[in-house]
Amino acid sequence: MRYVKSRSFSIYESQGQGLPCSWAQQLAHLQIIGVLMSLEKLRRIDENRLEVPKGYKPGMRTNGIIFVDSVLEKGLESGCIDQVANVATLPGIVGSSLAMPDIHTGYGFPIGGVAAFDLDDGIISPGGVGYDINCGVRLLRSDLKRDEVTPKIKDLIDVLYNEIPAGVGSKGKIRLGPESERKLLIKGARWAVEEGYGTTTDLERIESNGCMEGADPGLISAKAYERGRAQQGTLGSGNHFIEVQYIDEIYDEKTANALGLFKDHVTVMIHTGSRGFGHQVCTDFLEVMAGAIRKYKIELPDRELACAPFRSQEAQDYLAAMRAAANYAWANRQCLMHWAREAFISFFKVSPGLLGMGLVYDVAHNIAKIEEHMINGKKRKLVMHRKGATRAFPPGHLELPDIYRHVGQPVIIPGDMGRASFVLIGTEKGMNETFSSACHGAGRVLSRHEAIRRAKGRSIRRELEDKGIFVRSAGREILAEEMPEAYKNVSNVVDVVHNAGIARKVARLRPMGVVKG
Repeated sequence: MRYVKSRSFSIYESQGQGLPCSWAQQLAHLQIIGVLMSLEKLRRIDENRLEVPKGYKPGMRTNGIIFVDSVLEKGLESGCIDQVANVATLPGIVGSSLAMPDIHTGYGFPIGGVAAFDLDDGIISPGGVGYDINCGVRLLRSDLKRDEVTPKIKDLIDVLYNEIPAGVGSKGKIRLGPESERKLLIKGARWAVEEGYGTTTDLERIESNGCMEGADPGLISAKAYERGRAQQGTLGSGNHFIEVQYIDEIYDEKTANALGLFKDHVTVMIHTGSRGFGHQVCTDFLEVMAGAIRKYKIELPDRELACAPFRSQEAQDYLAAMRAAANYAWANRQCLMHWAREAFISFFKVSPGLLGMGLVYDVAHNIAKIEEHMINGKKRKLVMHRKGATRAFPPGHLELPDIYRHVGQPVIIPGDMGRASFVLIGTEKGMNETFSSACHGAGRVLSRHEAIRRAKGRSIRRELEDKGIFVRSAGREILAEEMPEAYKNVSNVVDVVHNAGIARKVARLRPMGVVKG
């Protein structure tokens, strides 16, 4: 190991009296100094990993590992480094506190954070899952070719925008009564299929078959029910999207073929989660956990890490409610996929057989799950927290469906709406080094406020259209918040994952048209 070299920096620049021209600039300079000071304490393990040493902060029970190369290292925030260290202080943590290369500062855990906890001595923390419980992404493949779709892409995006409810506070086509609500929360995507939104063959291509057992609708607050009642079957806002893409690069032809992915074929990616329902579940249980840390006398470096011992009633109640929210999200993505598929069939006036539009896979990004991992040569059940991180099981893993067990789990990594997205596959090395976890996207580099500021006077829609990418959104501000420059280059992020060996590149997808919330 070697220490990362510090970079020279002076807060005072030659402007007038030698001082920054504004307090905002001075604050920015101070933030940069904070990052440099944080980086000085880190040790580079290899080209793709930085270690946050156990002594980085008082109370750390283990080290932290951040998967970044020298390029992405330059964009690390001191806040997210601190959050990796904070997670390492939590009781019962097993292995290292991990962060994927799309890391940025989040609530409690960093976004891109991964941590495993012992079931007897460890905890569960809503901050390790996030507000948008089971925010995730699913990928559909088709037999349509790029040349068939390109001349019609603008009209196709208009149709999808009109068929898929999107935007802040959007309401869906589904109206849930109390009984159907509870069934949905227990059954997840299976409820949607039973209601006619898709087929049973879809379920085997969804993580956990689209349903987490042990959900308890009785633990859900009236406010959460109220928020979720009209939002089932809606895309939402922010970074959620439906994107029509084409496959422009195949890195592993054998694996790509096994997934039904072929060069120049058109794909559809859907990214959304549990909407206001999941947000309210998280909000409700953060209050519960605030009481739990006092009750169980848990000392924390950050109150956003509020948690409870895994075996406690508070933790078990949160887990059961979180599972209900995860099932809500899987049902949501199932409904959206069904309507997207129907829109394609109607628009292109082809039979489902000729369209060949089928689900490749659906993965969760924000979730806590009980999994079995090898620790010091012994199998051990752990509660895995993945926040802005994707599960990435290797070939042969028993939780994978039969259709993919020989190749490994598809790992779907969306990028920004102007560059690319990727499909990877899980590896054995990832099982050993990251509890089978990989990145979940590109990762933000600009706050939403800063992105809006930088987009002032520009037409993001026109800039994208000049690249041949047609976008529909619920508002102009959304496009500014989500402009490509607001994100890291997903190619750099995916290269770190691939080069580190924790997941392997299979295919690259280029955007043709996007529906934003």
